[in-house]
Amino acid sequence: MPPQPASPRARERASQTVKEAVERQFSAAAAGYSVSGVHAGGPDLEAMLEVAELRGNERVLDLGCGTGHTTLAFAARALRVDGIDLSRGMLDQARRLASERGVDNCHWHLGDVEDLPFPDASFAVVTSRQSAHHYVSTERALAETARVLAPGGRFVLVDSVAAEDPAADTFLNAFELLRDPSHVRDHRVSEWCRLFAAAGLSATPGPRWWLDMDFDGWVSRSQTAPDAVDALRALVRHAPRAVAEPYFPDAPHCTRVRVEAGLVVGEKLAP
Repeated sequence: MPPQPASPRARERASQTVKEAVERQFSAAAAGYSVSGVHAGGPDLEAMLEVAELRGNERVLDLGCGTGHTTLAFAARALRVDGIDLSRGMLDQARRLASERGVDNCHWHLGDVEDLPFPDASFAVVTSRQSAHHYVSTERALAETARVLAPGGRFVLVDSVAAEDPAADTFLNAFELLRDPSHVRDHRVSEWCRLFAAAGLSATPGPRWWLDMDFDGWVSRSQTAPDAVDALRALVRHAPRAVAEPYFPDAPHCTRVRVEAGLVVGEKLAP
């Protein structure tokens, strides 16, 4: 007998379990993310600011804002930026950073990107940087993004992306899930383009970057459990060299890790 699809109630329970894992994971690790160089800046953040084409009078929404690095960068060029995140701990760090920098045009919200607490057409720009791989329902998050965007508004997304090759895709998502149980999926750029279109957003892929990190610092920042670190190292040792080396340049060892990030820009299409 073929497996039966999960009931709506079962899917909702599974979704809630992942979201609770996100809240636990990132509240506990918030202090580390507040000082993470990968999150504090880089060419991906500069590219996001460039393609947003802000004039200074816009209202911006930052999805999965974390400790506020992207929110604060956009606040320097916009009228107001609202940051929303599931993690109280991350938002506490964001408020601290904003206060230390004297930034007063940021507003912080505890909430879910799949159920945004904002009216339709509230924002000229919506951003999401290195958080979309935690979205339980990417379709719902994008539908909400399109809803709160004003006509002609832009959605500027940067996230870690999977290769189009199925083996590399599977390897990437396997090691990301071992590192972080709140991980859902790194999508392929082609998937993002289809998802944008389904939500009523145009999709223009932009540049891509390899983020090179120290392995020990990478698993420490996410507070990966020791047994999961051991499993991750075993995965790298036993993976085909051609699949592992783009992500672990010294495979089968694990001193460095590289993850590819990509930018996709969507524009809200006219009804």
